[in-house]
Amino acid sequence: MAADPKDPLIGRRFDRRYTILRKLGSGGMAEVYLAEDDELGRQVALKMLNERHARDEQFVERFKREARNAARLSHPHIVRIYDRGQAEGTYYISMEYLDGPTLKELLVRKGPTPPLTAIKFAREILSALGEAHKHDIVHRDIKPHNVIVSPDWEVKVTDFGIARSGASQMTEAGSIVGTAQYLSPEQARGKPVDQRSDLYSLGIVLYEMLTGKVPFTGEAAVEIAMKHLSAIPDPPSKLRPEVSHDLDAIVMRALAKDPDQRYASAEEMDADLARVARGGSVSHQTEEAMTQVLAGVGQTSALTAIVPRPAVATPPPAPPAYRPPSYYEETRHHSRWPLALALLAVAIAGIGGYLLYNKINAAINKNRPVTVIDVGGIQYRNAELKLTQLGLKYRIALEPSSSVTTNFVISQDPSSGVPVPKGTVVTLNVSSGKPKTNVPPHLIGETLQQALSDLSNAGLHQRIRYVHSDKPSGSITATAPKSGARVFVGSQVALNVSSGPKQILVPNVAGDQYLSAVSALKGQGFAPTRRDVSDPAPIGQVVGESPGAGASVAAGSTITLSVSTGPKLSPIQNVTGDLVQAAVQILTQEGFTPSVVYQDVTEPTQDGLVLTQFPAGGLHRQGSTVTITVGRLVVGPTTTASATTAPLTTTTPATTTTPATTTTPTTTPASTSASTSASTATSTTTSTTSTSTTTTTPPGPPSQQAP
Repeated sequence: MAADPKDPLIGRRFDRRYTILRKLGSGGMAEVYLAEDDELGRQVALKMLNERHARDEQFVERFKREARNAARLSHPHIVRIYDRGQAEGTYYISMEYLDGPTLKELLVRKGPTPPLTAIKFAREILSALGEAHKHDIVHRDIKPHNVIVSPDWEVKVTDFGIARSGASQMTEAGSIVGTAQYLSPEQARGKPVDQRSDLYSLGIVLYEMLTGKVPFTGEAAVEIAMKHLSAIPDPPSKLRPEVSHDLDAIVMRALAKDPDQRYASAEEMDADLARVARGGSVSHQTEEAMTQVLAGVGQTSALTAIVPRPAVATPPPAPPAYRPPSYYEETRHHSRWPLALALLAVAIAGIGGYLLYNKINAAINKNRPVTVIDVGGIQYRNAELKLTQLGLKYRIALEPSSSVTTNFVISQDPSSGVPVPKGTVVTLNVSSGKPKTNVPPHLIGETLQQALSDLSNAGLHQRIRYVHSDKPSGSITATAPKSGARVFVGSQVALNVSSGPKQILVPNVAGDQYLSAVSALKGQGFAPTRRDVSDPAPIGQVVGESPGAGASVAAGSTITLSVSTGPKLSPIQNVTGDLVQAAVQILTQEGFTPSVVYQDVTEPTQDGLVLTQFPAGGLHRQGSTVTITVGRLVVGPTTTASATTAPLTTTTPATTTTPATTTTPTTTPASTSASTSASTATSTTTSTTSTSTTTTTPPGPPSQQAP
């Protein structure tokens, strides 16, 4: 993928692991991209601290805190954190990617939600908050912008950027942290916050889901913050009549100015929502809280600093009461020294009694058993503190866990509720994180079936991708992570499985010049080789290919090209004086085409023999024609006379050419008839009459000539 000139990160590989696909959004301190995790083969949301904040230690710490807090939480309604790190001059978090809008985008696009949908979403957010609160994490920035709605209408809470463990101040560098429309009154005052502050912010979100509006607005953040402290919101039913009275009550209790009037926990608020979803009514406490909120109870306390209640100490026993003399008694004439001494004695007795009481009480408490409390599911540092406060000791035993976050207590021994003497050692089994294993060695080269078996035995999952390769079909060619890598049990290992070489159709290059054919074949991934052959085609022209055009073969296969070197030349053997049959056979075997021409002869010794040939010799192209002239015996007519026979005059017939492959027809001898004068003179001059006959004999083998 090419880099986008508008955003140079898109299309790039970040931290040698993530391929940036597109931008998902941006916020006040970070930008979020969709990326492909090339190591684990999955899509992730990559949140990166922007450049101007990457140099600010305060924002860097806040960004790191988000990663730490969210990584501690594993819950179906909290966005999972996969990894965090520092690369290319910034910090980043790799988290679960959800292909859905934020709740804010959904409200802007579709308006208020149906009441039952609002209840469903609120309960799922409460479920996430309950998990965070169990780990002493207060989100501090609950708003619809930080809630993502998945395609199956499940919500997940994200952005723990300003979350902190336990109660904490709500200011950073002298400024209030959070979003004005969703701040709790204590946040607006910059005072300590606890889990009830998150429930107030959720009340604002629930109000917005039901009405499409937030209860407090203004032109400046300060104006909105003051309304959180003093203004009484209208019940949601005033803006949307179909909202029930019970839903009004839940929202108004959550929006109480005084944290003590709100729900004490996410579970308590969820119980009310569950009853309303079933058609029931809210609790009596919620009805009372709504009445107090609408009456303005708690406004004054919200405008003052919120101070944690001090622990109640047991007062020392009071000294015996001193009763002053009656107003009507006469005391002016008595001395004051006895009275002072009496008061001093009483004071000394009181102090001595108090000290004795404390000493006795300390001795009793020292030997009194304590009940072990439940510290399971909290961070081990907090567990240590709580056990120490009870006078108990502790011992840490690390063990892997796939369900409990790292550094949190899995179990304890003795278990909760058991009375033990002070100083007893409580063993805390603390999670060291998910169990790890090694990616099996020697996966590359194994068959798919064997590799799957090895991964299953190691407790790992697989993702299979078939690729073309010169390796045997069905064998493993690559893995990610690599063999031997240390990974969490249950992780996914990507396997590249060979599907064999890629098959390509051989193009038709017959008739092309050799260099053009080579270029065409190499361009499609073949390896051409040359074989020279004699052929009538022009020199350098491809006259054949193997495998043939249209064949489907693997990429990289060798294609043999038959290239013409021109016609083959061979010497013509001299067959003059040979019999015609032998001459034809010799010339044919040498690759020539014999053509036979017959010539009449009168010498019997020349009958059937080759008299001449053309060409007579030298190198000539195979397949060319060689003409041989073959003798054919002819005989003249016979004349019978009483005295003298006149010589026989013979007219030679025209030459007949017969190809070597033609069968000569049978020759019939000519008939000669002579007329002899019947008169014979005894002693006179004899007159002789000679008759001349011309005979034309069709061509044929000598053995078929007439005698």
